[in-house]
Amino acid sequence: MKPASTMLITTTPFIEGRPVREYKGAIYSQAILGANIVLDLMAAIRDVIGGHSRSYERVLARAREDAIKSLIKEAEKVGANAIVGMDLDYNTVGPQGQMMMVSVSGTAVVI
Repeated sequence: MKPASTMLITTTPFIEGRPVREYKGAIYSQAILGANIVLDLMAAIRDVIGGHSRSYERVLARAREDAIKSLIKEAEKVGANAIVGMDLDYNTVGPQGQMMMVSVSGTAVVI
């Protein structure tokens, strides 16, 4: 089994007590997931009766995890051991917005 990544990731532009020795540059990653008709139907029902759409929450969590894993790989490619200033955005894409895109970016650094 591959060990978990030791990449330090923060949304702040610096890491307290860990000075940046080298900036490797901006890195980007996206994950795009198609919406499932069953999830759309269940979400519509929940919108009418209230409550959380757990199906959508799971899909968004999976997309976020995939995008962050890909961002870590981009940082590793340039020799970074940390990512600062990470930003995460959710958008719909496609002709009728039927797909969900999670975009993540940050600055790859060596600390």
